[in-house]
Amino acid sequence: MNLTRRNLVLTAGALTAASVARVDAEPSVAAPPFALPDKSSFAAFDLTYLDSGSQHPMSNQARNGIARYLAHHAFEPNGPKSHFDEDGVRAKFARLINAASADEIAFVQSTTAGEQLVVRGLGLPEAGAHIVTDTLHFFGSLPLYEEMARQGCEVTWVKPVDGRIRLSDMKAAIRKDTKLVSLSHVSTINGFEHDVKAVCDIAHANGALVYADSIHAAGCVPVDVQASGVDFASCASYKWLMGDFGLGFLYARKDAQARLRRAEYGYEGISTFAPHVYPFDSPGDTIADYAYADSAEGHFAHGTTAFAVAAQLDQSLDYIMGLGVPAIQAHAQTLIAPLKKELKKLGYMVMSPDDAATPHVACALENAREKLDKKLADANIRITLSKNRFRVTTSVFNDGGDIERFLSVIGRA
Repeated sequence: MNLTRRNLVLTAGALTAASVARVDAEPSVAAPPFALPDKSSFAAFDLTYLDSGSQHPMSNQARNGIARYLAHHAFEPNGPKSHFDEDGVRAKFARLINAASADEIAFVQSTTAGEQLVVRGLGLPEAGAHIVTDTLHFFGSLPLYEEMARQGCEVTWVKPVDGRIRLSDMKAAIRKDTKLVSLSHVSTINGFEHDVKAVCDIAHANGALVYADSIHAAGCVPVDVQASGVDFASCASYKWLMGDFGLGFLYARKDAQARLRRAEYGYEGISTFAPHVYPFDSPGDTIADYAYADSAEGHFAHGTTAFAVAAQLDQSLDYIMGLGVPAIQAHAQTLIAPLKKELKKLGYMVMSPDDAATPHVACALENAREKLDKKLADANIRITLSKNRFRVTTSVFNDGGDIERFLSVIGRA
């Protein structure tokens, strides 16, 4: 094995990120530009962490964001005098994915919640409605579309060839009566990345709408919803958005919102409200007059938001955009591309496409958990380990030493 930190750097070149503001107890002036890997923005780990695709470590900036929010919420005498701007967090995410405006972004509890909201808003299940999806989509969504089929929809499953969903197979599956095409922008299974624009072009030519699960894309590979034309996309925040469980985002393109039926009636989506039942209310013929906002929040918002996570994201999104997603992606490839080669040399069945520029490497290995769990635990290395598969996912703090350590521990297949 000749994969050393020096070789990795020489192979891919050193990367320097854009200037990033360091956040302490109160906002401070910008620090000098950080080089990637950036370990200084995170706590000193006592383990080799190669599992950001399961949950990303919290940055120091994000921890400070939460601390400021908690100080405000506890009414500390010297705490912040104002609440952070939760609408500003939606606006930051809109900029990250190049949405036209924050009106196309709603807070949701999770990626799955966002997908379910889209499905219901499209009136599904509907007898005879045609849905196209693929088996590299999130495994948690497979029961959703199996259930759609059981309740009267026709579901076409596109299967991978050599770890990829071929565009030609998607084109063959999408028909003039297709209502929804649902996919993962980047697959949690093996890191395959759809050409979302090409899929959208085919779907839209047939009158279909496209939903993308973006949890394995946002923050680690460039996402441009305007350029791709995707109609809906959702993601939780606990992976490469460097947030936490319980809060994420749902994108709904403005003209696609018009094709949704109202299936949600949350008060956070209401833009005007005038009750007629309480003392001193103006009289009216109804219990209350109300209207919903003409926005993604108006369509999808329910109740209150997980403000502590939003406060965390307020800092994390600044950090990600300060570094720049292209720089984050490029840094990951200095680790991922050589890792794929070395795993093959060691005899592992690599499931990830060689040309996938995502921070994922997945391998099929029979009895993977039984074979690797103790080895990795003893070496204090964390990856995603399943029954017959394992996956390595990197982020901004990882370096060649992490990869070298992992390879030396797992040994030959």
